[in-house]
Amino acid sequence: MPSAILQNHEAEIRPPVTSVGVIGWVKQNLFDGWFNTLLTLVTVYFLYRIGPPLFRWMFMDSVWFGPASECNQNPGACWSIISSNFRFILFGFYPYDQQWRPLLAMLILFGFLYYSRDRRRWTKRLGYAWIIGLSAMGILMRGGILGLSAVESSQWGGLPLTLILSVFGLTAAYPLGIFLALGRRSKMPIIKSLSVVYIELIRGVPLISLLFMGSIIFPLFLPEGITINKILRAQVAIILFTAAYIAEVVRGGLQGIPRGQYEAAESIGLNYYLTMRLVILPQALKIVIPPTVSILISAFKDTSLVVIIALFDLLKTTQSVLSNPEWMGFSKEAYIFIALLYFLGCFSMANYSRKLERELSRD
Repeated sequence: MPSAILQNHEAEIRPPVTSVGVIGWVKQNLFDGWFNTLLTLVTVYFLYRIGPPLFRWMFMDSVWFGPASECNQNPGACWSIISSNFRFILFGFYPYDQQWRPLLAMLILFGFLYYSRDRRRWTKRLGYAWIIGLSAMGILMRGGILGLSAVESSQWGGLPLTLILSVFGLTAAYPLGIFLALGRRSKMPIIKSLSVVYIELIRGVPLISLLFMGSIIFPLFLPEGITINKILRAQVAIILFTAAYIAEVVRGGLQGIPRGQYEAAESIGLNYYLTMRLVILPQALKIVIPPTVSILISAFKDTSLVVIIALFDLLKTTQSVLSNPEWMGFSKEAYIFIALLYFLGCFSMANYSRKLERELSRD
């Protein structure tokens, strides 16, 4: 009998209100000790001083639509620089009446990326669908068939060009980096030496130098009358640069696999190819997801460097708008808009990598 009363009494006991819910979270994360309390109060003070004026400048006193003359008479942000030049910022010099084509190409890309976020859908059928989708994007952008007027790649620009350089670049750089990592750990001296030389050489120079070499120096070695598209040259430079860094990350993952995994694969008669594909790489690539995604995010942001070789990516089209005397004094608003677009891309990649880590950890 006393034991039953004791059990009922214990069942009625609840944790204190100050340790659960919102109050508990605030106490544990914001006021846990004198240093955290001081830091929280200082942060709140700065937010109080900076937040209201910033909110008033961005929203209350801002101009969302209208000419630049109206912005000059207003103390707030001039968001009309975005609304008035939205299509040029996004599509650059692509023919105005044909801009539905790059828009449709981007929607196809976003649709495939959204559909492919579920790892259970990664099948051969999805791979074939990606090939068809990318081919459709190329036809839409280039034209020349199916009744679409041809548009030279020199007129491509804005967000479609940024997405092309980043998506194609990261997609091609990842498998190349894996092959380089395997080559650097190879027991064949020639393969290992070539991989080491390539990785160390590419990592020893900045991406800007590769872009300059691809844009200015490389054409000097081509036979007379032969030219290679500037976008393709920039794309190759980004792929080669990113692959070298991915290779080192993957090599670290391969070194973290115990020797017993190799011996177990050999004991059941797997050759080198099957050992890597079925046993080693699945474990190694799962280990290095965080550093790999960090490199891919950096590569995504580094695509903005193509501005130095006169490619009109998203950053270059924005700078072209700011070179117009009418909008010259509103660079803050334009760069905030561009930063938001890059942030959305980077945040999406980081968020998906965390989701993928959780799924693989459960598996």
